[in-house]
Amino acid sequence: MRIGDHDWSLDAIGRHRWRGRMEPGRLLALARAVKDEGGQLVALWGTDDRRDGAGFGIHAAFLTSAGLAWVSSALAADAPAYPDLAHIFPQADRMQRATYDLLGIRAEGAVDERKWLRHNAWAEDEFPLRKDHAFRPAVSPRGPEAYPFIRVEGDGVHEIAVGPIHAGTIEPGHFRFSVIGDRILKLEARLGYAHKGIEKRFEGMDLATGARLAGRVSGDSHSAFAWAYCMAVETAAAATVPGRALWLRALFLEIERVANHLGDLGYLGNDVGLAFGFAQFWRLKEDWMRMTASLFGHRYLFDRIVPGGVAVDIDDAGRAELDALARRIGAEARELKAVYDEHPTLQDRFADTGVCRPELAAQLGLTGLAGRASAQAWDARTQFPQTPYDELDVSMATQRRGDVLARAEVRFAEVHESLRLISDILARLPAGPVHAPLEPVRAACEGLGWVEGWRGEVVVAVRIAADGTLDRVHPHDPSWQNWPLLEMGVLGNIVPDFPLVNKSFNLSYSGTDL
Repeated sequence: MRIGDHDWSLDAIGRHRWRGRMEPGRLLALARAVKDEGGQLVALWGTDDRRDGAGFGIHAAFLTSAGLAWVSSALAADAPAYPDLAHIFPQADRMQRATYDLLGIRAEGAVDERKWLRHNAWAEDEFPLRKDHAFRPAVSPRGPEAYPFIRVEGDGVHEIAVGPIHAGTIEPGHFRFSVIGDRILKLEARLGYAHKGIEKRFEGMDLATGARLAGRVSGDSHSAFAWAYCMAVETAAAATVPGRALWLRALFLEIERVANHLGDLGYLGNDVGLAFGFAQFWRLKEDWMRMTASLFGHRYLFDRIVPGGVAVDIDDAGRAELDALARRIGAEARELKAVYDEHPTLQDRFADTGVCRPELAAQLGLTGLAGRASAQAWDARTQFPQTPYDELDVSMATQRRGDVLARAEVRFAEVHESLRLISDILARLPAGPVHAPLEPVRAACEGLGWVEGWRGEVVVAVRIAADGTLDRVHPHDPSWQNWPLLEMGVLGNIVPDFPLVNKSFNLSYSGTDL
């Protein structure tokens, strides 16, 4: 695989996916080469390989002009460390901190070494993702911990602490605002309150049960995570998935995208006092989800994507019913967009609020729909399509303003594009089986899956042990990259605009608390 002027000796493991191993020093050089050609760091994670007679491993997935490059470096068993990548890709900072919290693998030269996930739950020498860690309920051995937030000082500066317990039923996250009056000078988020031990829970699971857990990493992205996990497992096992099953997976993914965008467009209206928009978009979302439950057995499509294919099919009557609903919702969404476009208060609140300029977005790795609203033209369905997207001609929606309005415009465009894709999929759905059982795994193997979920790229890396059970699974949500951009986007705005800016991103807490 060639990046810049150098061949990095990476091997293809699937369409637009590459795999390689190198010394930690070359990992740093590769990161620089990816940055120089305009690529990004997508994910970073660690592994405990000591049971295999080795030490630890550090792994990174880079988005390049040729696709997704998964590279690994072996680290020493005692005091494992690798060169800091955050000075090249700032989005690596919290991934590196989480890797240390869970595995004790240190990024040498890192500026920020504060705890990210631990919350004083384990002693200093305990690392819960190490294979020799004895499971026990997390306890606080030393009492409450004061997290060292970065302070802003000066005349008239005050702090406002929000969360982690909120008035609504949203997930827990702590937000520390530094303000003068209502104007935000700095926002720093502290997450980790939804930590569930998912990566540890994967260990020893069979492949089918692992698919159920993968889909629950972030429930509103179930189809994206389940497909990425199954793609990784199928890559590792060299399995072939029936064509009809792949088309149905794409159908489920686009259904999921429509549902989330409809809900968020309603919430955005609600956050500026347009209750009509909230009611109408959620009426459409409810119609959509009831149809999903009727046709496929679950409102959120849980457990419909499984290793080897899918667990449910659709008949001709169901295809006609879904296509008709897609066309009706498309027509009503166009009417509602006209309402949003002509509503002066909404336009005033949306425009120039929560701005992430394209230059900052590129520097900090903003991705997914938020990135596309800031001129970051990355969409795996378009540039690196897997089957059936290579036959669907996906149109990428982009904006340059980088504000709440731009993110809403991308959502509107993606709703209509997904509805078009759904109708196309239903019309061209190939005949054949929807599932092919995987052959038993007879040797240790690994794979990686990559899917453009509704928030952005979802990556799942899998290592399967020789006995066919899961040895290591790392699921990656695009919210890892985007949380820091939310903190930057609110600067200069007033505190009452934070809920609106936050909802325009709608990032996952659960997806980053593994």
